[in-house]
Amino acid sequence: MVRIKSLEQLINIREALRKEDESRNPVRILVGMATCGIAAGAGATYEAFQKEIQEKGIGNAVLVKAGCLGSCYAEPTVVIAAGGREPVFYGDVTADRVSGIIEQHIQRGETVKELEAAGPAGIRIALRNCGLIDPESIEDYIRNDGYLGLGRVLTSMAPAEVIDLVKKSGLRGRGGGGFPTGLKWETASKYPSDQKYIVCNADEGDPGAFMDRSILEGDPHSVLEAMAIAGYTVGADKGYIYIRAEYPLAIKRLKTALAQAKERGLLGKDILNRGFDFDIELRYGAGAFVCGEETSLIKSIEGERGEPANKPPYPAEKGLWQKPTTVNNVETFASIPPIINRGAEWFSAIGTEKSKGTKVFALAGKVKKVGLTEVPMGTTLRDIIFGTGGGIKNDRRFKAVQTGGPSGGCIPSKYLDTPIDYETLTGIGSMMGSGGMIVMDESDCMVNLAKFYLEFSMDESCGKCTPCRIGNKRLHEILTKITSGQGTMQDLENLKELGAVIKNTALCGLGQTSPNPVLSSLNHFYDEFIAHVVEKRCPAGVCPSLVRYEVNNEKCKGCTACVKACPVKCISGEIKQPHRIDQEKCIRCGACYRACKKLKAIEKR
Repeated sequence: MVRIKSLEQLINIREALRKEDESRNPVRILVGMATCGIAAGAGATYEAFQKEIQEKGIGNAVLVKAGCLGSCYAEPTVVIAAGGREPVFYGDVTADRVSGIIEQHIQRGETVKELEAAGPAGIRIALRNCGLIDPESIEDYIRNDGYLGLGRVLTSMAPAEVIDLVKKSGLRGRGGGGFPTGLKWETASKYPSDQKYIVCNADEGDPGAFMDRSILEGDPHSVLEAMAIAGYTVGADKGYIYIRAEYPLAIKRLKTALAQAKERGLLGKDILNRGFDFDIELRYGAGAFVCGEETSLIKSIEGERGEPANKPPYPAEKGLWQKPTTVNNVETFASIPPIINRGAEWFSAIGTEKSKGTKVFALAGKVKKVGLTEVPMGTTLRDIIFGTGGGIKNDRRFKAVQTGGPSGGCIPSKYLDTPIDYETLTGIGSMMGSGGMIVMDESDCMVNLAKFYLEFSMDESCGKCTPCRIGNKRLHEILTKITSGQGTMQDLENLKELGAVIKNTALCGLGQTSPNPVLSSLNHFYDEFIAHVVEKRCPAGVCPSLVRYEVNNEKCKGCTACVKACPVKCISGEIKQPHRIDQEKCIRCGACYRACKKLKAIEKR
């Protein structure tokens, strides 16, 4: 592999790769082989394509193991780009459907309509290459303007000019806090030091969040290029990617990308013969949510217990090994090369006045089309959930969406038309976070959900400060009391007061935001808390202690299925006659309810 020694050589290689494609006119078949695709059987689909291509002698076919397109609901996904035509996207491509696609699409040139799926829509910046290139091929990345931004920065821009460009773009940190990226880089650049560091935070720990994993699995070079740009800008020659060990495929592809970039001379010593040195190492996290907070992450890289540190000093002044350190997350870095290549004005024209560009969201929960979507800042929740997401599963009623993970809040239906940006989400009691969106329907209990998120934060607390370690435990005890039917009106007041105290006194962002799901649920779903406390009833029928199972005499046929399922023998009745549940003996396990699915004669009340 030839070492690239100049921007001109890089451009020439890009053009040569493109001309080779034009002359060869290949049929590119991209099979989504990210974690979600592999789990859905994409490996067998890929092997079926290999076999069919060989047996049918399709010499110009290029079979690619691509990343995730974002259409996780339709995995295994396949993209076919042939003859300069627009790519065609297919979903649910199991191995047995491959032969038909080869014959109809590749050999006859006809789209297989019944398998056609919606491809990525709108502007894609962070996800621009995901699912559309080979993540293990640096040539594929270069073909799509890869490392061009780094080349331009090193050959024609001073560090101050890069900072000015990033500041003018309006890019803010996509990891949750929304701090201006250009300002962070500028701050780190001002501190003189013999050593500085660039750190990529890939410790994605929110339940239901998988944005960073998808970028690293589908386009790892974009992060490496951006880290090198950041290194040049702030005066750092060393970078670390802190990634959780539960992401084996992302780690594998990062290792491949690192080796390729070093071999090509795009990382390491004297990059592009400009006298700039920059290298990157991987560091693995053990899955501690608190290590998503930058000072805890830094401690973990240093080999110490992952606990937050008091700020100031901020990492930009004293970070990794007490040296100036710039920490950005994966999505933030992935947005940098396009900004360098296309300009600050292009990026800042997208989004809202205070929140520029696009944001990647991971849609999960009770939504029809689970997956990733990248939308301009300011897009409404309705457009995301009912547009990209296809609406609510089983056509049930939308109830709420949790944004920002355990640190965010629950947003009710009255805010569906709210434009999504950093300020508006904060204003309605939630936050952007890293971009997780968990959708809930009428079958979800908001009190129980608040308890679930609090359990997560409680388990993930490092225990360093009392408000988080003890305060969240007390909050959880109150919620447990309420969901068990023992709650009082004073408990609701205690939740509000204690939640406010924790927010104002906890040491780090995890503790300060951990009461958000509780407080936002109290604010927007107070009537549901009242039902639990006053009426001793769970409207969603989720909290076992507040659920009552009763037999509908008009529907019961006396089949005895419920009698056989009941573990405490509290159901009685004659065969072919309506049965009865002894409420004194019933333990609210729901076994009878599940056993009577067909007749639906047992009802939750």
